Amino acid sequence: MPITYTSGEQVEVYRFNWAVNIGVPAAALWLQSFLPLHFPFFKMFDLPLLVTIFFAIARRNPISGLLTGSVIGLFQDALTGLPLGINGLAKTFVGYGASSLGVKLDVENAGARFLVTLVFYVAHEIIYFMVARGLVALNLQWSWPHELVAALANAFVGVFLFFALDRFKQRT
Repeated sequence: MPITYTSGEQVEVYRFNWAVNIGVPAAALWLQSFLPLHFPFFKMFDLPLLVTIFFAIARRNPISGLLTGSVIGLFQDALTGLPLGINGLAKTFVGYGASSLGVKLDVENAGARFLVTLVFYVAHEIIYFMVARGLVALNLQWSWPHELVAALANAFVGVFLFFALDRFKQRT
């Protein structure tokens, strides 16, 4: 069986206009800070994380993914009242990882998007927990059943969100 190689020129890289680059993360941050107040079940969703994963995979540039994750995470920290940097650090790792993975894999179909979101949600939660407990000494409790249900729910929402955000992609 021949081994095929996808060169950097064959990978589709997308860009977004400035209104989408600012508006989509701002809307996700606003919804994340507003909806859980009125709908408690919404606390399990992490829209800024989903937006970070989407932009990182679409741009397929690790530096861009790293910066996107850090900026979105820092703004999320500023809105939550937690120490600055916890979400910033976790989303920075996710942005870098998702960008790097986006270069290697075709993540344009629903199954791949579901699995990528599931894996990066769990990775984000593990990094967040380790930083919050180990470096900041927050009193958090880990629950695998809750985290796995939240990961599945976020992956499911992420698939639909990614297809909705695909309309804003512009080829480079």
